[in-house]
Amino acid sequence: MISRIDLRGDALPEGAALRDLLPRAEFDVEAALETVRPICEDVRHRGSAAVIEWGEKFDGVRISSVRVPAEALTKALEELDPAVRAALEESIRRARLVHREQRRTTHTTQVVPGGTVTEKWVPVERVGLYVPGGRSVYPSSVVMNVVPAQEAGVEGVAVASPPQKDFDGLPHPTILAACALLGVDEVYAAGGAQAVAMFAYGTEDCAPVNLVTGPGNIYVAAAKRLLKGRIGIDAEAGPTEIAILADATADPVHVAADLISQAEHDPMAAAVLVTDSEELAAATEAELVPQVAATKHVKDRIEPALAGRQSAIVLVSSVEDGLKVVDAYGAEHLEIQTADAAAVADRVRNAGAIFVGPWAPVSLGDYCAGSNHVLPTGGCACHSSGLSVQSFLRGIHIVDYSRDALAEVTHHVVTLAEAEDLPAHGAALKARFGWKVPQQ
Repeated sequence: MISRIDLRGDALPEGAALRDLLPRAEFDVEAALETVRPICEDVRHRGSAAVIEWGEKFDGVRISSVRVPAEALTKALEELDPAVRAALEESIRRARLVHREQRRTTHTTQVVPGGTVTEKWVPVERVGLYVPGGRSVYPSSVVMNVVPAQEAGVEGVAVASPPQKDFDGLPHPTILAACALLGVDEVYAAGGAQAVAMFAYGTEDCAPVNLVTGPGNIYVAAAKRLLKGRIGIDAEAGPTEIAILADATADPVHVAADLISQAEHDPMAAAVLVTDSEELAAATEAELVPQVAATKHVKDRIEPALAGRQSAIVLVSSVEDGLKVVDAYGAEHLEIQTADAAAVADRVRNAGAIFVGPWAPVSLGDYCAGSNHVLPTGGCACHSSGLSVQSFLRGIHIVDYSRDALAEVTHHVVTLAEAEDLPAHGAALKARFGWKVPQQ
């Protein structure tokens, strides 16, 4: 059901050599660029008509308007299962607690008497938040995108999610209800590359945005890459992944359940166990069989995900070597199920989010930990972070110098400008002092 990679014995390689030994899904965004380019160009030139036509082609439903009417949002919330509403409200409450603490404050540094630099944090003006709607329904992704944007102080928040044939071309009602709970009334029935292009270029129905965030399929990722620069993006989210670093103290029932929990997302989802315990590896393999048989989405998602090249049990000689492996892998979600898990987790450098010990499974983070589940995939945790309030803020430096403070440093500026053969830079200061360098 799941393959093994044995890295015991010889010293582990480092850097790219180690990464090349680890399982990873094939996710060729570059190849998808040529597919999404004409879609994006069409939306750029024809606006909402193009969004509607591409939606009909890919989602199988023809809609009359891209904008979701306000009454549809109200109706979705009124008809929402009370238990689902209560769960969403708790998810929102916890997410607000965490993300509110991420707010940045303006800070002023006095560099010299009369010379200050202030860093001011300003939210982007308008964002487009993408919520997938393919194999599963993700109202939780509404929460994870909207809450940090709102806590950052973003004024314009728009959500797009694919039109659903079963709901008369509207996004899934649970997604609409989540938007209504969060006070978001600008929602569009648009998916895939056409939704990203709509946000980037704007249409007669949707004003352009400054930033697009949220997970999606390979075509959403390709459209983000294509349009980056015109818009800011959070990341090119690929297939979801879980890595578990575990030793003999871990419970194989928990480990197997957590591997399956991410495998059920997609046949390309990655489930990786890194362990120094042969006994845990064997017990986890055995435990996967009945647990997989007892759940849903087995043939179309879980079995191909676990059997794919992106998933494996990686055997290492020690937890120390396991740390090297998970750092090289840079998982979207990393669980630490070892003795003294908190201390081990503290040593991890590369992960989108870390889940410590047996009582913090990834599923908790997906919904109600308070953390954000929009995280870097495909090893990008080595250089990128998950979605947060910071994602929606820009730091602006404000430089304020008096005449005396400028005079005191002019000779240094002139010297450096001349060293770089940019004399006009120095002249811009000398012009303020009668075309001379002030005497020190």
